Order: sequence, then C-alpha cells, then structure tokens
Amino acid sequence: MTAPPSGAVITGLGVSPGRAVGPVARMPEPVAEPPAGSPPTTGTDPTAQADRVRLAAVRVRDDLRQQATRAHGESRAVLDATALMAADPALLAAAQAKVIGGLSAARAVWEAAGEVAEQLAEVGGYLADRVHDVAGVRDRIIAELSGLPSPGIPLGSRPYVLVARDVAPAEMAILDTSGCVALVTAEGSPTSHTAILARALGVPAVVAVTRALDLSPGTVVLVDGAAGTVRVDPPVRDVTAAFQVSTRPHVFDGIGRMADGRRVELLANVADIAGVKPAVEANAEGVGLFRTECCFLGHTQPPSVDEQVSVYREVFRAFPGRKVVVRTLDAGADKPLPFLRLSAEENPALGVRGVRVAARRADLLTDQLTAIAAAAGAESADVWVMAPMVSTAAEATQFAAACSRAGLVNAGVMVEVPAAALTASTILQSVRFASIGTNDLAQYAMAADRLQSELAHLNDPWQPAVLRLVQLTCQAGAALERPVGVCGEAAADAALACVLVGFGAASLSMTPRALADVAAVLAATSYNDCVRLAELALAAPDARQARHAVRTELPVLGELGL
Repeated sequence: MTAPPSGAVITGLGVSPGRAVGPVARMPEPVAEPPAGSPPTTGTDPTAQADRVRLAAVRVRDDLRQQATRAHGESRAVLDATALMAADPALLAAAQAKVIGGLSAARAVWEAAGEVAEQLAEVGGYLADRVHDVAGVRDRIIAELSGLPSPGIPLGSRPYVLVARDVAPAEMAILDTSGCVALVTAEGSPTSHTAILARALGVPAVVAVTRALDLSPGTVVLVDGAAGTVRVDPPVRDVTAAFQVSTRPHVFDGIGRMADGRRVELLANVADIAGVKPAVEANAEGVGLFRTECCFLGHTQPPSVDEQVSVYREVFRAFPGRKVVVRTLDAGADKPLPFLRLSAEENPALGVRGVRVAARRADLLTDQLTAIAAAAGAESADVWVMAPMVSTAAEATQFAAACSRAGLVNAGVMVEVPAAALTASTILQSVRFASIGTNDLAQYAMAADRLQSELAHLNDPWQPAVLRLVQLTCQAGAALERPVGVCGEAAADAALACVLVGFGAASLSMTPRALADVAAVLAATSYNDCVRLAELALAAPDARQARHAVRTELPVLGELGL
C-alpha cells in the first residue's frame, strides 16, 4: 500500500493524551527468521553450541537487569520480568535440546521461543501479553548469537515520532522521552502495557492505526494522542499551535475542584516504592491505588509480615494525613507467583485470582492485613483497604470481616466484574467504599481480551455498556452514602474524567503525569456540565461516537492540547 498523501489524517485509538510533531522513525524490523532446518556450523561441537545459547541468554538477561536499575515503577517491573524470561530454564532447555538434535543455535532459539509463545497465547489473559516479551527476548538472543546489534528502539538526539507494529513492554520501559516525542503503533489496545507505559511516561500515543506501517521514515506527522489521529505533513499553523501547547506549563496545585467549587479527589496510582516520588512531585492528594504485588514479586515464599510492614510504611510515610488506598494482593493463574501453587487453567482471566486466591490461602490475606494495620498504626496516613476481583456480596462481607479482625476500619472493594456493578447496591452494604477498575471491567463487559489488538475497538472504556456499569455503581454508592472512585486507566483521560464525575465518582486515581491535565479540565467544567456530558456519552451508539460527542462539548481540551 502506498504512503498516505500529504495532509491525510489516519486514525486509531488515542491512549495517551497530548500533541507532538516530528519526523517518523521506524522501529527496526524483528530479527529475520533463520532458515528452517539450518544445521550448526560445520565442525562445531553441538554441546559447545548449546552452551553458546546459554551464554547469550545470560548476557541478554544481564543487560536487561542493568537497564532495570535505571528505571522505576511499572518500567522496572517490566524489565525485571523480561530479564527473568531471557534466562527461563524451560526456554533454554528446549533450545539447547534442539541444538543437540542438529539445529543451529539461532534456529533452535527461534523454534523454542515459538513453542513458548504458542503456549502463552493459548492460555490467554495476562500471560498472552508475554508473547511480545518472548519475541523480544528471542530477537535479542539471536542477535547476540549472530553478532548483530541488539534490536530495539532507534536512538537519536533529534525529536522523532516512533512508528512500529507494536512495542514490547521491555522496549517501552527504556524509551528515551527526550528523543521520542510520540508513539504510533499498528497494533495495541487502550489497556495494553504499551498504552499504560506511554501514559506513565507522558508520551502522546495512538494505537491500532491501520495504516501506521505505510508511513515513510522522515515524514513529518502531527500526533494527537487524545483524539487518536495522525496528520501527515501538517500545516505550519497546526505545528505552531501544537508546539505552543506542549510548552505551556500547567501544574496541579494539590486540590481537585470543579468550576463551581465542587471537590473531586485527584489521586495517584502507585506500583511500588519508586512510584511514590512521581506521585508526591505531581501534588497528588493521596494514593487511590497502591498495588501491593511489589512485595510478592520475585519471592519463592510469601514475604514475612515484617518485610511487608517495611514497604507499606515507606509509602504511607510519604502521605501524612492523606488517603492511601491499598489493594490487597491481586495475583492468580493469570499473574502467577510460585508460592501460590495454583494449577494451570484454560482461561486464567476467569479463574482463581484476586480475592479468590484469598479464599484458598487465608493465611496470605491475614498476614497482609496484619502488616497493613501495623504500618498504618506507625504512620499518619489515612489508610483504606480494598479487595480485588470481588463478584458477590458474600465475598465483600468476608473481606470486611477480615479487615475488622485486623483493626482496619475502611474496608472496600474493587468493582472490576460486571456482576459487582450490577449488584453494587447489595455489595456496598458490607463495606465503606468502592473503586472501579475500568481496565478489567471493560474486558469482562465486552467479552474482549484486553490484550488482543483486533478487539481494541471493543475493549474501550468509552463503550456505552461499560459506562452504564460505572453509572450503576456510582448510583448505588450515592444511595448508600458510600464513596465510589475510579482507579482504572479511564481516569487519566481528561474528557472521560468529566463523564465519570458526572456519574457521581468522588475520586479519580491515575498515573501521576495525568494529574495536571485532568485537574485543569475539571477546573474549567461545572458539575452540571459533567452530568450533561455523561448523558451524552450514554446516549451514543458506540465508543467512538461517545468520545466524539463529549470532546466536541469541551473546548478547553483544545486550549490545553488534550
């Protein structure tokens, strides 16, 4: 297909707001597939060749670990996980066996990685997203074996717009935002790791762009990460406007308020201790989602109560007198931890995860709540605790009782399952609050795997069906005087934030980089306007028209470059 002509606008899904202009830089194509059945180098010892595979994998692992030391938060977690995959015993054993069987080292790695990727894809859910990591690790090991440069994101001192089929999480984690001013991919979804990390880095991004790979290197494009558009060879006036907006500073003053003075708590999502600093620097009013998995990752045995207390105290200490909402361990077959010893599941996203793990391993929940209570008692933060993946009133009641036994008063639930939204009026009777996780809620409501690019148009928080579930939850909370917040990625979309507030959301929690944008839009919008915008979104027939209808009624978005 020919390149889009000058002035053409190609569209996709905007997943990270902002506007940026720059020449296209194409992500290098993956390492070429070694010929099938390619034999090892003549006269070489198969055992020595097999050891080359091991050494190459170790070098790749060490390089990724070194990169991880320079990253933090989500980025560091991604790099650490990818480093572990580079030296995965199953992958290495399979590749080495193929070398002994007569294949070249490069072909053996290719085939072994293909088998691992196929297994992960069949499992689906969270593990399916690791397919991209497998391919990235495969290419790095083959490049190491072949003496080729390691594949990855292009480097350059001049600003550029990165265009790729997709970007592996490990590559996103080391993206140099001083060079890359925007991201455009042919694949991806609003809740993919690529999108989440783009928002965390503050890089405008558009995914699922059908004609992305037709863009020629060097072509100047204007990327609008909120509208989901890519304009080829934009006119000078648009370039000037985009530059002026991108250099116009606006800072969140730490108090979320609307044009009519109505308060909306603006909080930050925090994945680990390193994520505390960006939240504090962004003037977050507190933490709306503290993901405690950081305490458990990399452990072959559950962390002790004392170990957990140490981590929790560091987070609580950073927010004296302010709210910190702690989510208990969200793990399971889709996010495996060795000590859980859960059996393989055909569909882990619908299996034993979140609060369902706690039902099997009550000791894990008891220890975690004990640690949270001890840390809360030692610091002055206003600590709230919520359980993930709650589906029934009975689960909510049991979790509230466990919190009470630990001395924790503010017990709540995550609303990520449609059943929880539909029965929120019952579930909320047992707890003090709810927080809506729009990532999983969209996935389950639309029966669309959040990691499948071809389903990105369905797996969109703007879908009216998803918005209706949010509305039902907020209405139930209002009737029972239980505050309902949103901590999914939808809260970071400034236009969608207005809709969520219009439904009655009392708080919004997001990546720290989004706080200033969301605060600025809310400050220019009244609550009554938000109610009207929410009604417009619900009346739309699909996500695209819902987004368009709301954005059209918010001129402040254009003024702020959102």
